[in-house]
Amino acid sequence: MNIADIRKVGKRYAALLQPERLRTIANQIPRDVILVAVILLSSSVTFGLGILTGEQLGQGGVIVETLPLATSTANTVDTAPAITPAILNAGRVVASKNGSKYYFPWCGGAKRLSTAHKIWFASAAQARIHGYTKAANCKGL
Repeated sequence: MNIADIRKVGKRYAALLQPERLRTIANQIPRDVILVAVILLSSSVTFGLGILTGEQLGQGGVIVETLPLATSTANTVDTAPAITPAILNAGRVVASKNGSKYYFPWCGGAKRLSTAHKIWFASAAQARIHGYTKAANCKGL
């Protein structure tokens, strides 16, 4: 394709984009369809911008964990108050009563642990003190 061909294609598209022709096309599309298209486009763009903003702020991942609602601290080693997602991300590790490895809460091994057998530690050092070793498949430990 040379410059002359590109010029011909440009003129053809310019003819399609003339205001009179665009008004004719716009008048053929129902207003409800245009309204729905604008709403879908704007919501998709704002959702994408929200995701990008969250990733830039370091909030890209969402961790949802179901914790036991018992008031007893029988299955916890430390005496932390309420366990919230913010505390979970602050260096806390989890292990099983029946196992010998400790994990971060978002690791695959931790997700496979039974909630009845989970033991929470405030840090990896505390888990090592109690005889647990780090899991080889949990990155960051």
